[in-house]
Amino acid sequence: MTDASLPGPPGPTDLAGLAEAARRDLPDILDDLRRLVEKETPSNDKRLLDAGLDDLEAWLTGRLGDPAERVRRDGGANGDVLELLYPGDGGGEVLLLCHYDTVWPEGTLAEWPVAIDGDRFSGPGCFDMKAGIVQGVWAVKHLRALGLPVPSVRFLLNGDEEVGSPASRPHIERAGRAADVTLVLEPSREGRVKTGRKGMGLFNVTATGIESHAGLDPEAGASAVHALAELVPQMAALAAPERGTTVNVGVFNGGTARNVVAGSASCQVDVRIQDPAETERVDAGLAALAPSDGRVKVEVSGGWNRPPMNPGPSTDRAFAVAREVARGLGEDLGQISVGGASDGNLVAALGRPVLDGLGAAGAGPHSRDEHVSVGRTPHQVALLAGLLTRLAGDGRPVLDG
Repeated sequence: MTDASLPGPPGPTDLAGLAEAARRDLPDILDDLRRLVEKETPSNDKRLLDAGLDDLEAWLTGRLGDPAERVRRDGGANGDVLELLYPGDGGGEVLLLCHYDTVWPEGTLAEWPVAIDGDRFSGPGCFDMKAGIVQGVWAVKHLRALGLPVPSVRFLLNGDEEVGSPASRPHIERAGRAADVTLVLEPSREGRVKTGRKGMGLFNVTATGIESHAGLDPEAGASAVHALAELVPQMAALAAPERGTTVNVGVFNGGTARNVVAGSASCQVDVRIQDPAETERVDAGLAALAPSDGRVKVEVSGGWNRPPMNPGPSTDRAFAVAREVARGLGEDLGQISVGGASDGNLVAALGRPVLDGLGAAGAGPHSRDEHVSVGRTPHQVALLAGLLTRLAGDGRPVLDG
């Protein structure tokens, strides 16, 4: 494939116009972000998720008009999945993948209200990833206003990403297969696009022993706590940093009282992999866990939540297009592989081109330091808009070799 087969890049005037429009509209962009952040949407609260998605849809359609297609799928105990398709005037379809749930529980806003202090816009969920949703909508809005080509854009908004996307996964995979390119509006990493992510396994290891009095009859008991503690180093030893595999026992619980030989214990294990082949080795290692006290029974549950996202040729080509757009905006766009997983992993595993981390610039996801860089926001909007209009000519060449 040659560069000549790619869609023609937006000219310097077009990119300058996009950047200027984003700077001009920055107050409105920040107002929209405040609106979304002030609707709390914790992953485990169906009532708030439904209300938040209702408001999000009303805001989005207020900015872009009614979509040509609208489907809202019931997420069960999780947040619903909303798909909105806006036809473009160019070829190809781009999937904008966004989640509206956050890790922050109801009531967080009362302790931590939205605030703008210099370059910092802070508030629960602003960086991860409500700013990305806002930037995606404004990117399309600016392209329309400037009369630049727009591809067909499908917004997929899910409310269960932070808990592993159990309800939305099949819908993400279906939409990802149909799209020419998927752009994930998760936050950037210091302005860099995420072209690689580790896969993730979430496992629970439970030990069942025999209770007894710790003083009167200790030999009659078989401690589940002691047995599981014995297995923790075995689990940690499954890590292989040289292969990109990490293992973390993050939560450990067990026992009922100080003077009782524990009858039960459990731990939660987080495994990250870069090499898909590592799943078999880790599975075998977990299955082989056996304490020295044979009276204690061990059970492993859970499994692999997301496959690794490793860039292939089509993603490399998509990144090359994004980098060219960034250069037109006066910056050299970098790429990075990170340990965290996202819904982009699900699409990449299908062999489709994915660029992740095209959302906000800032820092502090999942922490009280979470914030969006106000000054970088216009650039992020213009970068996404420039990439979309570049793909509007024909998204196919980016995918095809």
